Amino acid sequence: MKKQALAVASSLVLATSIAVPTYAAGNHPGTPEQQTYNSSGWTDHTQLTKKLKQLEESSQGVIEVDVVGQSNNGLDIYQARVGNGDKVILIESEIHGNEKTGTEAILNLLNYLGSSNSPHAKKLREEITLVALPKINPDASELDRRGNDMSWEEVVENFPQLASAEGPTWNHYFNRTLQGDDYTSKPGFDVNRDFNPDLNYVPQAEDVPGSSSEPGWYVTPEAQTVRDVYKNLQDEFGTVDVFVDLHHQGLYYVDGTSEPVTLSLSGQFVPHPETEEGSKYSQYVDNYDYDFSRQLNLAAYDALQEMGNSPFDNITLYSQGLDLPGTALGSFALNGSGTVLFEVTGQTQSMGQKKKGMLVKAVETGLRGIIDGVAEYTIEELNPEDYEDIPETSYRPSL
Repeated sequence: MKKQALAVASSLVLATSIAVPTYAAGNHPGTPEQQTYNSSGWTDHTQLTKKLKQLEESSQGVIEVDVVGQSNNGLDIYQARVGNGDKVILIESEIHGNEKTGTEAILNLLNYLGSSNSPHAKKLREEITLVALPKINPDASELDRRGNDMSWEEVVENFPQLASAEGPTWNHYFNRTLQGDDYTSKPGFDVNRDFNPDLNYVPQAEDVPGSSSEPGWYVTPEAQTVRDVYKNLQDEFGTVDVFVDLHHQGLYYVDGTSEPVTLSLSGQFVPHPETEEGSKYSQYVDNYDYDFSRQLNLAAYDALQEMGNSPFDNITLYSQGLDLPGTALGSFALNGSGTVLFEVTGQTQSMGQKKKGMLVKAVETGLRGIIDGVAEYTIEELNPEDYEDIPETSYRPSL
């Protein structure tokens, strides 16, 4: 499928209004301990169920809502689908349950695409198929924390071949406090370290515990659900053109300034397979399209820049040089998708309605830029090298 798309998006900025995950030491500037959140004022699982049903009914079938999996605790994981174009955009939110702005932005987008009869909305529905997973980790969302709710014993029960492994996988939280949450009585996994570019991988004891620069295992039902949705779209369309992952990050600054970042973007999560560092991914070299990922990120960046004044001008490039094949973004990039990370700044417990609305609108604006570009065949007009000119993120303000 031809990978084309983007344009700026003033035409796209309609109504209102993410990190890649926080990385292990040595592979990411921040730590999860820097982030604390709460869920007050955000859409919980019960509300999401009602809202999706309402959107499906009010759209008269334009939006299709399906249950595509269950969390470890048996909560339904929903997929919402709209459009019948041959360009596929898959968007995921709340793989970390305390990172919630993306869910609200997705609901706003679905409302527009499902209800508007404008020429613009009709064009989008004709050109793209949008598939959204608005709350992929509902157990973590209900607990208002990063990790899911799952013990290593439950994993071994599901995968007996792991009984001889050297303990749990490295991304398992137990006997510790993280982001203020005590995982001692309710252990869980960072689901966004449970992905593997081999979409048919079966967990093996010799691959445990692993590390942040190695693939994951698909031991959590939440990661399995995302993988299965992705594979089903591959079977139907041949490829998933675009994958966008919506997250939150801690407080960072525009490099060289004391200006706090509103939103960071990125399209790089593993070394290019053609490089020496990335040679271990050489089997995926024909799939990997870093230029397309850079163009997609530029589409989002340009749309946000079109908004003009701060905070929409405090958009930065997330930490680069990463090697994270266990993330959904890393695995799906190696499988041929253009990838975009959204990292919204801030701690949700400190967000009043005004700040919440502003950040949700920032996410929505960037998403609309990507969607518009894919539908309008303008991505190829963007110079991938301009991605490198996006301001960088700094961990400390410039004094």
